[in-house]
Amino acid sequence: MSLAEVQNAISERKICILIPTYNNEKTLKRVIDGVLDYTESIIVVNDGSTDSTPQILNQYPQITIISLPENKGKGNGLKTGFRKAKELGYAYAVTIDSDGQHYPDDIPVFVEALLQEDEDVLLIGNRNMSQDGIPKKSSFGNRFSNFWFWFETGIKLEDTQSGYRLYPLHKIPKKYFTPKFEFEIEIIVRTAWRHVPVKNVPIKVLYDPAERVSHFRPFKDFTRISILNTILVTITLFYIIPRNFVNNFKKKSFKRFIKEDVLESDGSNRTKAFSIALGVFIGLSPFWGFQTLLVISLSVLFKLNKVLAFVASNVSLPPFIPFIIAASLFLGAPFVSGDSDILNQDLNFELIKNNLLQYIIGSFILSTTLSAVAGIASFLFLNKVSPESN
Repeated sequence: MSLAEVQNAISERKICILIPTYNNEKTLKRVIDGVLDYTESIIVVNDGSTDSTPQILNQYPQITIISLPENKGKGNGLKTGFRKAKELGYAYAVTIDSDGQHYPDDIPVFVEALLQEDEDVLLIGNRNMSQDGIPKKSSFGNRFSNFWFWFETGIKLEDTQSGYRLYPLHKIPKKYFTPKFEFEIEIIVRTAWRHVPVKNVPIKVLYDPAERVSHFRPFKDFTRISILNTILVTITLFYIIPRNFVNNFKKKSFKRFIKEDVLESDGSNRTKAFSIALGVFIGLSPFWGFQTLLVISLSVLFKLNKVLAFVASNVSLPPFIPFIIAASLFLGAPFVSGDSDILNQDLNFELIKNNLLQYIIGSFILSTTLSAVAGIASFLFLNKVSPESN
């Protein structure tokens, strides 16, 4: 795209450039000057800087400047900028760090990628983390973040930590729970949960130790990020995955569900059969309250089909629970001095409590047997209706 085309697109699509800054006096002016080559629709959030940042910003009366009295973290600065951008009528915000690692001449990359989409999208700059000069801790942190983002959203990206992004302002959440670096993880995960596509676009990156000032505190910030990911994973397992499954199932007929989510889902027939077997095993085992967590975690660990495993784990739906309890107690009776005459008793949790060991042994016998049967039957069925070529 030519410069004029980029400038017109920025204006027509109501795009602003948001620059959060804190004590980046060495690089801030260069970043602003580079952005001004494309647009004056710039919002700078001065997050309580104590250096010469205010004097630098006074040189730019044509841009919007928000000065916060004290430093409260990058996340808070971004949230403040997003609110101002929406107040000014912008539909998108491209965020660029003020520490000099991002090149303003990559702005056309985001604009062109947006123009190619037929729906709102959140774009994240994909840095080449393998190039010379990239700190090893940054590469590791990015891989770590990529894995958890995939686990929490099902979206595979090569870079989830870059601060060079394009946000659709009316599709991102309105309220957030994190104020610092971890905010940039929270916002992309929760936006993806709202069914907004999240994609990478290629950008350049510069790591200059002589100029770059990083405010990332390895221990404190990594701890905050780990706590956030723990919360997000829990929400994913107990709410997002079940919600998505129910919503998808409602949209499809049973025949279409079998065709798309079983026969045409990821993995070989053997992988699908193992996924179903795992789901049945967890669903019938005495892991009440932890079945979803276990089945999804084990599916990820063994690279199985999470959807099939989750569906199969619902074999222990409430209408089937009395039969599962009865069968477990009956199968466990020969191995302990328990009561095998359970058919003449009320099936309730008091009965399980009084015969706990009997129930646990029988439960594992039942789950192991039926999971093996389900796995073999599924494999034979899949090979018959959807044979794989050797």
